[in-house]
Amino acid sequence: MQIVPRQPDRKATGLCVACLIAFATSQIAHADGFLSQFVDPEDGHFDASSYLAENAYGFLPVPIIITDPAVDDGLGVVGLVFHETDEQQLQRLEALRNSDGGVEHLLTPSVSAIGGAVTGNDSWFAGGGHMGFFRQGRIRYSGGAGYGTVNLDFFGFGGVRLTRPIELKTKAAAIVQNLKFKLGELPIFIGPTQRYVSAQISPMNLGDLSGDFLPPELQERWQALVTERLTQDAVTSGVGISLEFDSRDNFFSPHSGYHYKVDYLWYRDAFGSDFDYQLASFSGRNHWKVTDSFRAALRLDLEHADTANLLPPFATPSINLRGVPSARYQGNSVAVTEAEVTWQINQRWSLLGFAGAGRAGNSFDDLKDGQTRVAKGAGFRYLIARRYGFEMGLDIAVGPEDTVVYVQAGSAW
Repeated sequence: MQIVPRQPDRKATGLCVACLIAFATSQIAHADGFLSQFVDPEDGHFDASSYLAENAYGFLPVPIIITDPAVDDGLGVVGLVFHETDEQQLQRLEALRNSDGGVEHLLTPSVSAIGGAVTGNDSWFAGGGHMGFFRQGRIRYSGGAGYGTVNLDFFGFGGVRLTRPIELKTKAAAIVQNLKFKLGELPIFIGPTQRYVSAQISPMNLGDLSGDFLPPELQERWQALVTERLTQDAVTSGVGISLEFDSRDNFFSPHSGYHYKVDYLWYRDAFGSDFDYQLASFSGRNHWKVTDSFRAALRLDLEHADTANLLPPFATPSINLRGVPSARYQGNSVAVTEAEVTWQINQRWSLLGFAGAGRAGNSFDDLKDGQTRVAKGAGFRYLIARRYGFEMGLDIAVGPEDTVVYVQAGSAW
């Protein structure tokens, strides 16, 4: 069953978010009392820096407005809490007094998050996480855990597309952790990483799965294997190593710098995994200041699962691209690239355009002959916390099948 999205709702959602931010920025300067801490004394605009830094209970609520057609829209919220030492706070205040462009090249504050969401097709999730920076940023930790139920249409593996999608219900608990240490004075970090998912997978709309959902030439060969993978309880548990190069000027909303990351994980029975395989991934983020008003960025992602067998859908790499429904295009090998150009209107507001493409295949050799999925769109950002260089905004992406709206907290990447 293919879910048809509600286009008018998405347009209204985007308009409402934009209007709310614009209204807040124009009206908050007249507020007194509690609301006065949301006024930046530097320019009189709406700003959450003081609230986040000066209140022990302060957190930034980020709305989750899900318009992904794969889950039939949804709503949720994530609360972000910025943890900053007294030394970091003094450094940022001094930098703000001596800079028109906000905070750059300062220690990133630690951040905690907790939240949840529900969608129109009865999917839901709840979870939390923490990013910690210790010893002057020389040690980085990121970790999170969550639980939920995700209902998604399954369309096939790599170049093997089903004759009709299968609606799957996946109940899952997940834990991810990463600990990295800086190598000398270089912006290079290395350390262990760990991922764990325990899931219950079941089809919602086919019963015994017998039928012609596979292409005729694969019906007899793959029938039993695909049926098994789509009707099982499965655990994937991997441990590996992560290597990272990071010269970005800001962790949350970078304007310049580079970020490259390589992860390699071994999934083994010794770690509690039901499947033995290796997972390798590379991500590259390039940010350039072309002029004072224009910036450019380029992203490249590669992921490969080294296995001779089919993995469960939740463990199979997929194209992750604005405008492409979640988990729509899967395969053991995935490649994605995306370019973005930003026009900085003033210190607070910016407009951007982006375009990207992705391919999924059963192996890297299959990628060169695979079908390219293209998406493009535009959006805006508002500098909502100048002390932290933290931006929020909205992106509208047009993909191969649909138009999707994203509320962005920090960089889209």
